[in-house]
Amino acid sequence: MAQVIQASDLSLHEVKEQFQLQQCWDDRFFPEWQQEQPHLAEHEQLRLDQIKADFLSLVEFPLHEEVVKLFVLAPILSMAGLARFPFVPVAEKQVEIAVEAEDKTIRGRIDLLILHRQLWSVVIESKAHQFSVMKALPQALFYMMADTALERPIFGVLTNGSEFTFVKLLQQTRQYGVSDLFTLFRRENDLYRVLQVLKGLRAIALLQPERLA
Repeated sequence: MAQVIQASDLSLHEVKEQFQLQQCWDDRFFPEWQQEQPHLAEHEQLRLDQIKADFLSLVEFPLHEEVVKLFVLAPILSMAGLARFPFVPVAEKQVEIAVEAEDKTIRGRIDLLILHRQLWSVVIESKAHQFSVMKALPQALFYMMADTALERPIFGVLTNGSEFTFVKLLQQTRQYGVSDLFTLFRRENDLYRVLQVLKGLRAIALLQPERLA
């Protein structure tokens, strides 16, 4: 009987070994999060300020993952334009990867997958705010490797509600890059940058040609 391994149990080392992945530290590999981003309107900035204030008022209490999604992640995805056509949100999607030459299957569920013509996706992996957002990186890389569109980069955003980071994966070269960490515990509102980067990635997605059947 094939051994079944939960994706949530994988360490970063195990994921990198399993898929022969290497992290690329060269800024030229992942320029999308660093380049000039779309301007935010005043009403968008005010909304992001409110989201931050709401989170900080709740942070003294234990927050379930679903609360994080409701008060932080959902409104930001909506503001970025990722909650409406042609983007299609899919929650709790089952993903399995059978390991060749080994009698095992890695299985997991994506918290939220936003699709555009099956060509571009954002993997959302949220964790309880008590844990570092980087705890989600191994699981997110596993999910991103399950996308079989080898000809294009795949982008992801990881959040635990208080921290955000972006990931870029190129399956052809087995490389991935990670952005700087954005956090709600800074004096400035890092959600401005988070929303700008998401809008920039959305623009990249809309420029991609539709995949041929």
